Amino acid sequence: MKKKRYFSLEKKKSLTGIVFVSPWIIGFVSLLLSPLLQSIQFSMSELNVTDTGFTTIFIGLKNFRQSLAVDANFNRLLVNEIKNMLLNVPLITFFSLFAATLLSQEFKGRMLARAIFFLPVVLTSGVISYLDNGNYMLQLLGMAGSDAEANFSAFSSLDLEALLLQGGMPPSIVAYLTGAVDRIYQIVTSSGIQIIIFLAALQSISPSLYEAARIEGSTEYEMFWEITFPMISPYILINTIYTIIDSFYNNNVTSYIQDMAFNNFKFGVSSAMSWIYFLAIAVILIVVTGIISKRVFYQE
Repeated sequence: MKKKRYFSLEKKKSLTGIVFVSPWIIGFVSLLLSPLLQSIQFSMSELNVTDTGFTTIFIGLKNFRQSLAVDANFNRLLVNEIKNMLLNVPLITFFSLFAATLLSQEFKGRMLARAIFFLPVVLTSGVISYLDNGNYMLQLLGMAGSDAEANFSAFSSLDLEALLLQGGMPPSIVAYLTGAVDRIYQIVTSSGIQIIIFLAALQSISPSLYEAARIEGSTEYEMFWEITFPMISPYILINTIYTIIDSFYNNNVTSYIQDMAFNNFKFGVSSAMSWIYFLAIAVILIVVTGIISKRVFYQE
């Protein structure tokens, strides 16, 4: 009689992970792999549209040289978007954690407050933003957002910057803080998903940890840095990666690449720009993940 074969806990976890990602793997292989390989072919070819389809002539890395060494607009837009990402990601992450910490407390109207923070995500989603142009409410919301940014910008330039400089704060930090005030509307509208993830992380922490800490005489400040922050550190990594990807999702670079393909009909150059853009994002994600992962606490 053969003995039953039992899997170890680690192997069970691995198999469970494979089952969960298998729909994505099947969808990627069946739907995305072919266009991905074709885009690599386009990026190294001169593509000409004909009546019967298109023809490609292999030209090597010429399209990449065109994108990086000849087209000044692409380089400028790419550098600007990377700078904006480096400025916005820490602000969005910290604001999301701050808002989630407040919204996790017990108070009247907590569910309404959570809905209000998530409302900008719904209003700026693809479904809403691409509704018919007769949606005057959406246009008014966009105008309100622009007015809010203008008001905050005026506040920072007239009051906040002078106040901080007079207080002896270094100009570089003052410029960063005033820039954060200028972008407060963008930060709030980009934080809905991150707030929900942080809320889930905060609610997953066992109350017994806080009870034990209070018995030992810990303050709220100490409990946050010694219990809350380490326990939610994996979610900080998740939110940082999500925010980076979200910041690169729809911006001036993607618009420029689309314009190069569908208005100027330079499909080879646009494919090369897409791959350069992809590689830039990949390098940033690898570096950021490597830095943050070293400081992440995983509860075994």
